[in-house]
Amino acid sequence: MNTQQELAERLDAIRERLDNDDFLNNRGLGNEIGFYIFDYPPQFELMVRDYLALLVGRMAKLGRRFVHLNLFDEMLAMLQERKLLDKAFELEKKKGIDELAKALKGPLEQGRVAQHLVKKMDPAAQEFVLLSGLGQCWPLLRGHSLLNALHAYMGETPLVLFYPGRYNGLELYPFDLDTAEVSPANYYRAFQLVPHKRKFDTHN
Repeated sequence: MNTQQELAERLDAIRERLDNDDFLNNRGLGNEIGFYIFDYPPQFELMVRDYLALLVGRMAKLGRRFVHLNLFDEMLAMLQERKLLDKAFELEKKKGIDELAKALKGPLEQGRVAQHLVKKMDPAAQEFVLLSGLGQCWPLLRGHSLLNALHAYMGETPLVLFYPGRYNGLELYPFDLDTAEVSPANYYRAFQLVPHKRKFDTHN
């Protein structure tokens, strides 16, 4: 089975997983908060986006109470609210993404981002929350830091982060990089939403 076939099978398993009582009620997690990661090879980003659009429609038809937020859209909205969006585009064009990341470290501090997301998602009113679009935000937003910041707000509501890269149960590796995201301390333990049958090769 090639990487794309395995991903297709894992994507097809998501709906049943989200509809499962154990998932919805945080059972079997050893008293951990219900944080889940669905990691995938980044070259199949469009495939995952297309699937998510179908999934959101199906879950809505089933009457599930949930929110799906695109992190890139929310990041742009935050910058627009502070009238920083045009300046950010100009800075990236002139000096590159690294300088932009330094300049936006304050406005996009992960705690501020988490508070913005929580206002949009209202976790207590949802059965679960889906977050996607992280790849378009990286390195301005990072998976570990964002999940740490959201830890205090999610309560009993399960959260799923769709992650373009690899998750080994402890560390997140963005895209096809060999270096894990730097995270000083993880206040959460994230679980694989749909486990891999084998390790995927991001270069296939």
